[in-house]
Amino acid sequence: MSLQKAMRKRTHRRIRMTWADWVIYVILFLFALITFYMLWYVIIGSFSNGRMYASGGVFLVPNGFTFANYSVIIADMEFWTAFRNSVFRTATGVVTELLFTALVAYAMTNKYLRCRQAYYWIFIFTMFFSGGIVPMYLLLRVLGLYDSFWVYIIPSIFSVYNMIVISSFYKGIPDSLYEAAELDGAGELTIWAVVYMPLSKSVLATVALWIAVDHWNSYMGTMLYTDAGEWTNTLQFYLKQLINEASGVSSGSEYSDLVSARTISYAAIVIALIPIMCFYPFIQKHFTRGVMIGSLKG
Repeated sequence: MSLQKAMRKRTHRRIRMTWADWVIYVILFLFALITFYMLWYVIIGSFSNGRMYASGGVFLVPNGFTFANYSVIIADMEFWTAFRNSVFRTATGVVTELLFTALVAYAMTNKYLRCRQAYYWIFIFTMFFSGGIVPMYLLLRVLGLYDSFWVYIIPSIFSVYNMIVISSFYKGIPDSLYEAAELDGAGELTIWAVVYMPLSKSVLATVALWIAVDHWNSYMGTMLYTDAGEWTNTLQFYLKQLINEASGVSSGSEYSDLVSARTISYAAIVIALIPIMCFYPFIQKHFTRGVMIGSLKG
């Protein structure tokens, strides 16, 4: 009995919070509150009457509740074209970049790879130095990728940072598994696909989320390397144009008395957030574990 009491006291001492802990919790709470309010502001703005919003803005609830902003967005075919392109770009980008980066990470952890250190430092060099926008533009022109859908996929098919995270995880996989597969006659690609990939679900799910968010939120590639045509205009570039243009998509609309460029842009932003918000819960359980293991192992 005395031993149990002693254990309880020790546990109680471990979870006792200091003033520094309280300060950290308060700062994190305020940060979370500010972040949530920014999202809430966009949501209530998307449901607000355009003219009433322009005259008084919003604070906690919509100003003149209406679905007109969403009706205008849903009726705009350019929005759905950009939405389709972003979905296709994100799906293709996640699959290609994840597989190629994971394959390079496997090679970089393989003890049989010659000049492995030289490759490693070359990769590290490219993380900090690049040719810049103009050489990249000229290269894409020469390769015939300018104003092509593949301009989003091929240049970003490999990430050095993600390769380092995945390879750090691979280093924690016992060599005995590799040797056993090798004795069974499996080749390098088979070992990678059958042994390493299934054991790396956590880190791969985390990297997949990073890649998906990067592709979904990117608009610079559309602005610099395309003419924003039918298969190259993306959702984020569409939102950028919508926010920058004063008239927006509302001009000539049957809802012109109920909407404004600002409230329509809020509605488009909310719709653009839905796919990522639906995708994130499936990855969340792997996220923390994948980041910690991938960054600390090796």
